[in-house]
Amino acid sequence: MTPPASLPAAHDLYPVIDRTWPAADIRMLAPWVLRNGQGGGSRVSAATLCEGQPTTQDVARAEAAMQAMGQPPLFMIRKGDTTLDALLDTLDYHIKDPVTLYAAPVGAIATDRPPPITCFEIWPPLAAQEEIWTAGGIGPARLAIMHRVTGPKTAIFGRIDDHPAGTGFIAMDGEIAMIHALETLSDHRRKGLGRYMMRAMGFWARDQGATYITLLVTQANLPANALYTSLGFQPVGHYHYRIKSEAS
Repeated sequence: MTPPASLPAAHDLYPVIDRTWPAADIRMLAPWVLRNGQGGGSRVSAATLCEGQPTTQDVARAEAAMQAMGQPPLFMIRKGDTTLDALLDTLDYHIKDPVTLYAAPVGAIATDRPPPITCFEIWPPLAAQEEIWTAGGIGPARLAIMHRVTGPKTAIFGRIDDHPAGTGFIAMDGEIAMIHALETLSDHRRKGLGRYMMRAMGFWARDQGATYITLLVTQANLPANALYTSLGFQPVGHYHYRIKSEAS
């Protein structure tokens, strides 16, 4: 996929992911970058290829290192990783969670401000926000990721019908803002809150000096994909994971 010339490409966003949603530890084991996620999910636990063309022996070394960290062997397949993808397929690794990377000019998202008393910028997050994340499967290990971010960051607290209803996290890396962990309670969906929170994050990013606002979402999350494209986000790349069949 070739993104519009005015938007960042997938290779521009890979390091942004690492800095706005950081693993507990990252180390090199050529030809790999290994991540210790401490239970924070695939994004902070997957190994990525950083050089050359891997061999079966290289895969075995990465597997042993990930298992030593208490993690199942997991590889992120990014643009250009065709050889690795094919090799892992022969080793009984199957595809997990295809993801789309989205980007938009910040001015395309920071347009209309949300209604009053709807969205609030809060850091650190309130207990009510943590409860919303927990209801959506975003527990302490992922909250720890947010706290590890060292650059500008905030959380958006969304209210609708005078009730706590949604939250999301956004962080900066240079001129790029990236959104993570956008969550709306099931009882308050389809009321426009997701759109309001996205607009609020757009204004925060603009005020931080962002040129672009970005996010990533699994292709299986059809409502989220529909929301982001309706707001003006454009797909700029994809990645997926490979995991051993018995580990999934």
